[in-house]
Amino acid sequence: MAKIDSKTKYIGLLGYPLGHSISPAMQNAAFESRDVNYLYIPIELKKEDLEHVVKAMPKMNFAGFNVTIPYKIEIMKFLDEIDDLAKSIGAVNTVAIKDGKLRGYNTDGIGFLRSMEDELSLSADGRNILILGSGGAARAISMTLAMNKANRIYICNRTYERAEGLVKDINDKYGNVAISIPMVKEKMEYAVNDAEILINTTCVGTYPNIDETPIDKEILKGHLAVCDVVYNPRKTKLLQDAEKLGCKTMSGLGMLIYQGAEAFEIWTGAKAPVDTMSAAATAALF
Repeated sequence: MAKIDSKTKYIGLLGYPLGHSISPAMQNAAFESRDVNYLYIPIELKKEDLEHVVKAMPKMNFAGFNVTIPYKIEIMKFLDEIDDLAKSIGAVNTVAIKDGKLRGYNTDGIGFLRSMEDELSLSADGRNILILGSGGAARAISMTLAMNKANRIYICNRTYERAEGLVKDINDKYGNVAISIPMVKEKMEYAVNDAEILINTTCVGTYPNIDETPIDKEILKGHLAVCDVVYNPRKTKLLQDAEKLGCKTMSGLGMLIYQGAEAFEIWTGAKAPVDTMSAAATAALF
């Protein structure tokens, strides 16, 4: 690690809890690889302290910070500017500090898209896509896919009203591209047959609940590319079921790496060393 001195720029990670995060290992490996005098540090804090910490950061050599659960929405009220995509998504996960001003971005959807293009050689353009879930990850991914000209996006969520709300937000911004469907077998089968890509944005299947899956394997079809934002375990039950049918599959680790790469470039202006970040993230996780 580079020497820490008076010129070191700090990057924070704000959230609670943070014991699970592999971002510090990934970003510090990237800073060292590019020989930039930056240091990435986790800052675990309670909600009542968020505003005080954020307002102090421009005075303490911070060049920016990441935001994770549960503050991706709350943080927006403390920022000076918000990127258009982050406004559409309604959440911020990356903040850059320049000339004392705080500007918010959301790199989650872009990170997913870059991962899909790299690992599956698939773009969003003209695709029919089924998304399971309607939370923060679903919002970021669906808005980014719509912005990148997806043809049709089905949003399927256990609480149907939340799916309807996300669909309205997508369609208000990007036209009638999104459709809400309930988590009912017949409706899901229709969407699966029409879709080319299935994306799980829920936490179902995350360690230690590794035997759970967000969709019955009988509904899956071999023509799908199946993506899961879960990265622990690396191969979820959903991906195992999909592989048995001959589907192309993608775990959530690539999304994590590429969203971090986008943030790295926002903060430093340098090209992110993706291979280095991938190696560090994999080592930290496994």
